Amino acid sequence: MALQPSPNPNSAKIKEHKQPFSSRLWVDSMMRIVKSKTSFIGLLIILILLITALFAPLIATHSTTELDMFNKYQSPSMEHWFGTDALGRDIFSRIVYGTRISIQIGLIAVGISMIIGVTLGGIAGYFGKWVDQIIMRLVDILLAFPSILLAIALVAVLGPSLRNAMIAVGIVGIPQFARIVRSAVISVKETEYIEAARSIGAKNSRVLTQHVLPNCVAPIIVQATLGIGTAILDAAGLSFLGLGAQPPTPEWGAMLSDGQAALQNAPWVVAFPGLAIFFVVLGFNLFGDGLRDALDPRLKQ
Repeated sequence: MALQPSPNPNSAKIKEHKQPFSSRLWVDSMMRIVKSKTSFIGLLIILILLITALFAPLIATHSTTELDMFNKYQSPSMEHWFGTDALGRDIFSRIVYGTRISIQIGLIAVGISMIIGVTLGGIAGYFGKWVDQIIMRLVDILLAFPSILLAIALVAVLGPSLRNAMIAVGIVGIPQFARIVRSAVISVKETEYIEAARSIGAKNSRVLTQHVLPNCVAPIIVQATLGIGTAILDAAGLSFLGLGAQPPTPEWGAMLSDGQAALQNAPWVVAFPGLAIFFVVLGFNLFGDGLRDALDPRLKQ
């Protein structure tokens, strides 16, 4: 009769942490977000922005590039809800389509930051020693420069365009992800189930990608949510300086730049794009703060 191998207790420990975030946890977290007034307001703003971006052709009342020099600097009216700019273009329609561009900027820039930052932070935190020293000193070099100045320098090298602005903003956001992930990995890699995975011969790459990083999802998601608002604001600043979106792209920062000459005579030209930037950054910041509190295990009770 063949002997049955005894079950490895370390395998049970690993299985217990295979799914670090159950569906119940996410449901509880969303319930806490909905119950919080500030985070719910942020979530509502984000939903409005997503709906606006998705249905922009149905919401916009005019073309974003149609010129009407006979109706330039028209004040808000029933025909032009937010007025017109120096070229007679409808500001409301340009803001509506600008929502698509802003969401695209936030997602792509944060995606670049997250992919590179999580990779660098995970490697530095897991392997430590000289690997950690080299990676974190490079991160410190990036942190030594103010974010907007570093973004301006990168766009100056790459050339002014919306694509290069997103790349520059994405590179600027790498240190935040790298430092957060490094700290999370250091606290996770010494737990029992990680030691159990190592004891049964799991490779470092498998332990890092399948056991360590999945248990660092919460801070990554929170930083990504907060980073979207920051990325949109930085990209708007680059466009305001003429280094981001180029005419006639209806980007909010570029609209502010175009309308600054008429600030006294036609304040609506800069007021509405400025309010759009304000609300999108406010929405992601409020939701990010609420998400951070909801995913904090110390606040589960």
